[in-house]
Amino acid sequence: MPADRPVITRIAPSPTGYMHIGTARTALFNWLFARGRGGKFLLRIEDTDRERSTPAATEAILRGMKWLGLDWDGEAVSQFDQKDRHAEVAHEMLARGAAYKCFATQDEIEAFRQAATAEKRSTLYHSPWRDADPATFPDAPFVIRMRAPQTGETVIEDAVQGTVTFRNDLLDDMIVLRSDGTPTYMLAVVVDDHDMGITHVIRGDDHLQNAARQTMVYQAMGWEIPVWAHIPLIFGPDGKKLSKRHGATGVEEYQIMGYPAAGMRNYLTRLGWAHGDDEFFTTEQAKEWFNLEGIGRAPARLDFKKLDNLCGQHMAASDDAALLHELEAYLAAAGQTPLSDAQRDGMSRAMYCLKDRAKKFPDLIEKAEFVLNTRPVVPDEASAKALDAVSRGILKELTPRLQNVSWTKEMLELVLTEAAETHGIGFGKLAAPLRAALAGRTATPSVYDMMLVLGQTETIARLEDAAA
Repeated sequence: MPADRPVITRIAPSPTGYMHIGTARTALFNWLFARGRGGKFLLRIEDTDRERSTPAATEAILRGMKWLGLDWDGEAVSQFDQKDRHAEVAHEMLARGAAYKCFATQDEIEAFRQAATAEKRSTLYHSPWRDADPATFPDAPFVIRMRAPQTGETVIEDAVQGTVTFRNDLLDDMIVLRSDGTPTYMLAVVVDDHDMGITHVIRGDDHLQNAARQTMVYQAMGWEIPVWAHIPLIFGPDGKKLSKRHGATGVEEYQIMGYPAAGMRNYLTRLGWAHGDDEFFTTEQAKEWFNLEGIGRAPARLDFKKLDNLCGQHMAASDDAALLHELEAYLAAAGQTPLSDAQRDGMSRAMYCLKDRAKKFPDLIEKAEFVLNTRPVVPDEASAKALDAVSRGILKELTPRLQNVSWTKEMLELVLTEAAETHGIGFGKLAAPLRAALAGRTATPSVYDMMLVLGQTETIARLEDAAA
């Protein structure tokens, strides 16, 4: 690959279900690699399986990409729409002698395999039509098979896996065009990648064997072979292939659970790739640092504790307005009630004291209960225990004192500390009934922050409600 050629990568998911978290990470790696080099990142929907491909699944892929912030260049390409081009290439291979017509029926191939199995010999099918005289061709349906080399080796120079060698005598003459004129996946992928100018094919290592067959198509057509980079799959915490039993496997599930997109990008980038010992980094840093050399060969293990930790760091570091915008997108995705104008205003003022210890948006909402609810505040069971007769008496004494003070943190600290000392109690004993009165919850931001966000009038009104 010429060093000065612009980088073009792609992600090519099949729209047959939700977008898997592994597909999302592959998309992210391709996106980072291209964006960090001023290149292009393309999206191709591999929808040739017409029975299983659905518009709903395509929409799920697009939503997942947009949520993760993985923008692509140009329009998304439909592989099915290119089927005539794929067939054209298959016939060109035929004309070049790189492929041949095979008239063998499914029954004949199945009979061969059954006999081979019974005789304990290789079931690799060798078509009798490979070198047949065209004069003997019947007037019958045929497939087009690739004329693959039968001796020697096909060598893949992989940017992640290193040099990988395949014996050609163990690879059959794969079908490139079916008898109904539709292309096979192996041909379609190569034609699309060539036509889209893909320079680097970064994908899961479950495609590594495909690279040998696809290399043969590139060679047959005299096309430049892209840089291969086959990345290990994602495993669950138990070291087994990620599945539903480990938790969420679809990208949209993570949005619905309330993970912030920046935290997910950071975690998925770090999942199987490393830049020294760096764990927390921004997307801009990831674009600058990401390379193929940093990808490990061993499967990466999903660790929800690390994911939570990184997402918490990203929430704390986020711009308040951007975090509020993403919170509203989370509520919509999760099918929850949207914020009212008053709640949005309250969240905007409170965000500085909500985001520090939140790992996901549900944590943020729980801490924000004091600005989301309205009077009269109804304490939950745990916080209601703090509002006994003595505590309510203290709150009743406190309200007149709060009516004539400047509403600053320093002055509030002075008034509340004096109130606690007057009654011979620690501040913690006073904080509990204040939390119950202001938020109706035990898990809240600091009492001072809540009072500052709510303002003097609302704070005093809530304390008077509780005291009564």
